[in-house]
Amino acid sequence: MKTITDAKSPDRDWLKTYYYLRFAFSAIWVVLAFAVARTMPPLAAVMLVAYPAWDALANYLDARRSGGLTRNKSQMLNFLVSIVTAVAVGVTLPHGMHAVLQIFGVWAVLSGLFQLLTGVRRWKSYGAQWAMILSGAQSGLAGAHMLSKAAGAAPVSIADIAPYAAFGAFYFLVSAASLTISDVRRRAKVVAA
Repeated sequence: MKTITDAKSPDRDWLKTYYYLRFAFSAIWVVLAFAVARTMPPLAAVMLVAYPAWDALANYLDARRSGGLTRNKSQMLNFLVSIVTAVAVGVTLPHGMHAVLQIFGVWAVLSGLFQLLTGVRRWKSYGAQWAMILSGAQSGLAGAHMLSKAAGAAPVSIADIAPYAAFGAFYFLVSAASLTISDVRRRAKVVAA
């Protein structure tokens, strides 16, 4: 079993790259959601399907780099739930945003749980996973909030999902930065020794 001190550098490098990439995608998605998609329903529809589809792809790529989906059960489940969510959102879009928000709420709860489990599993090997664990827990709360909004009568839009994506972007950035700082400190200790 690997520990923080003997985790291979390419594994850590991949994880940092992965977190920075997840941050960039989510940040761009949030900017588009608030700036453009609220007034362009076709763009909003594409973005609503693309977000869980991207999550599925990202989980697949990360699991593949980390030993495959069968070795990473929480990512396998996140991959499957995200694919189902992307398809369900695409099918549900004609029925209105309340129905779509319900799907996103359920997805946020489930994907948050799987992300939390992945963060806990990775803690021993990589450290600096507290932000991913916190993000997973907060995702569950965000999902519950989306479900309550979806059950209400007030109008909802992609802007009601964007804060969830924004928090995700923030936590991915914090995780990437934590790993980067940890690596810099580790290298400084090696040089000083």
